[in-house]
Amino acid sequence: MPGPFDLADAAAYQAWRERKLNAYPRQVAELIVAVADPRHLCADERAAILDRCRRANMAIYASTTHTGADKDLPRRMGEQFGLVQLDHNLLADEDAISTLTVAQEAGSQRADFIPYTNKPIRWHSDGYYNPPERRICGMILHCVQDAEHGGENRLLDHEIAYILLRDENPEHIRALSAADVMTIPPRMEGDTEARAAESGPVFSLLPNGALHMRYTARTKSIAWKDSPETRAAVAALERILVSDSPYILQARLKPGMGLICNNVLHDRTGFSDSPAHKRIVFRARYHDRMQLDD
Repeated sequence: MPGPFDLADAAAYQAWRERKLNAYPRQVAELIVAVADPRHLCADERAAILDRCRRANMAIYASTTHTGADKDLPRRMGEQFGLVQLDHNLLADEDAISTLTVAQEAGSQRADFIPYTNKPIRWHSDGYYNPPERRICGMILHCVQDAEHGGENRLLDHEIAYILLRDENPEHIRALSAADVMTIPPRMEGDTEARAAESGPVFSLLPNGALHMRYTARTKSIAWKDSPETRAAVAALERILVSDSPYILQARLKPGMGLICNNVLHDRTGFSDSPAHKRIVFRARYHDRMQLDD
């Protein structure tokens, strides 16, 4: 069906592009919505978050009264926007919500995975290694405790990344939409395959016509399609992500703050903490996309 993400429909793309760029926030403060209780938003608070997410596929909620380690908070927050199908991913807690903090146990499996360390994390969308039936469309990061130093996130709406790439060269979009453009090799545990290889596109459309992006800037355990078009497209995207583009926003979540989004591109700087001031972030991944229509 023709539409803004159809390379043959230039008119629909230009109209959508103009609306998108005109509405997109230019500073992170425009994303922040003060809320009393994230578990029970009032009508105005919910409308403000919807406004940010319609403009940028993300919002940051900020509560100064609900800063404890309440895992019910991100769950209740998500439910108010149609986020209910949690992804039971590796190392998530039993309730499918991950507690991201530096793993302390010697030999812990979590210590082998970057989110459970204090190391920086490259640009990515969550669940890029999941199969299509488990694609991650929505996500919440809720801060219980920030780090003593560092731990900031840069954020970029994947629809903006699409625009910047298509404006440079529509062939970048064509290359990154190929069904075999990005492959994550299998994850092995000894001689056992713990996760199968997963190939798929970077850009695809969800059943409702919304744009989905599957991407990681990692340089290990990834295989890109060996073609000149793919190499050019990947290089173009990498240039965007290391640029000082005004569309890239940076945030440092404080206790009681959280990011709710349609799985936008994000990274994380390295950080330092201590036993007395230990960074703790709850991460909820969803197979749902946020419901942005009232």
